[in-house]
Amino acid sequence: MSANDRPPGQQTKPSATHESAFLKACRREPVPHTPVWFMRQAGRSLPEYLKVREGIAMLDSCMMPELVTEITLQPVRRHKVDAAIFFSDIVVPLKAIGIDLDIKPGVGPVIAEPIRTRADLARLRDLTPEDVPYVTEAMGMLTAELGATPLIGFAGAPFTLASYLVEGGPSRNHERTKAMMYGDPELWADLLDRLAEITGAFLQVQIEAGASAVQLFDSWVGALAPADYRRSVMPASAKVFDAVAPYGLPRIHFGVGTGELLGLMGEAGADVVGVDWRVPMDEGARRVGPGKALQGNLDPAVLFAPTGTVEAKTREVLDAAAGLEGHIFNLGHGVMPTTDPDALTRLVEYVHTRTAR
Repeated sequence: MSANDRPPGQQTKPSATHESAFLKACRREPVPHTPVWFMRQAGRSLPEYLKVREGIAMLDSCMMPELVTEITLQPVRRHKVDAAIFFSDIVVPLKAIGIDLDIKPGVGPVIAEPIRTRADLARLRDLTPEDVPYVTEAMGMLTAELGATPLIGFAGAPFTLASYLVEGGPSRNHERTKAMMYGDPELWADLLDRLAEITGAFLQVQIEAGASAVQLFDSWVGALAPADYRRSVMPASAKVFDAVAPYGLPRIHFGVGTGELLGLMGEAGADVVGVDWRVPMDEGARRVGPGKALQGNLDPAVLFAPTGTVEAKTREVLDAAAGLEGHIFNLGHGVMPTTDPDALTRLVEYVHTRTAR
């Protein structure tokens, strides 16, 4: 059954993860301790990750279920985090529908033929579960291993995917992206709508395969003013969240440099809004408004400081979040590649101990 077949509002039956601290916080329920997980927790900061990935290209690794399972489990074993996040990349669904792209080390996703005309939209076909069998297989293996630990599925938001497709790769200023958004709003709207359908389908696959929650990453949307976000981006993000709403699972929304957009990102349909390190958690809560849990937001660079400093900065985050309806401790962005893994392990233990109810 797909989300579209499920009656609106019908939830999946409670799973082994239902009473986990992470899902309780997402639902804004009392928790035994503040749950912790990290964006990019499965990755280059771990020597065991570097070992198993040696000689394997990034996109290839995302299509190998046993490897995906091992990499996803590594930070859960090492750090004792409260949730796993599926090891993949935001461009995987684009690759799966036939877009010619590669992830180049030190650069990021590079698109061979950028999407810049209405004719180019024909290359963005629907995504089906048959396009990503490795996702379903890996998710099944992971949920069997994780037991009561939730597994977070994820996808890239339409704006961020569009920026890669239009620019042809990472961009500092998003010139071509904004030129299309401002100069050909109808083409832009159709592009984001297609990407919303693909992204929604990709998240549905992950939920059907066992994900306990999903996170939508809008990495580059902080480049926009609020009025442009509301008019030109928010409808597509809302369409993604609507596509997975019938499952009744928590939906998390995160972007970088989005302090001015936090309220709108919540309006788009998220149950949990991620706050980066630039905005204190209490101020983030004020901007988002009531009825949402928040996630964040220690500056990832703090982990390079002495342990006492890390703990002091962590207390600042926890104190600012003390009055929130629901709080999931995370970094204000992803784990940096050269982060000491032991610093992450100590951080998880510190948050758990400090917030034990």
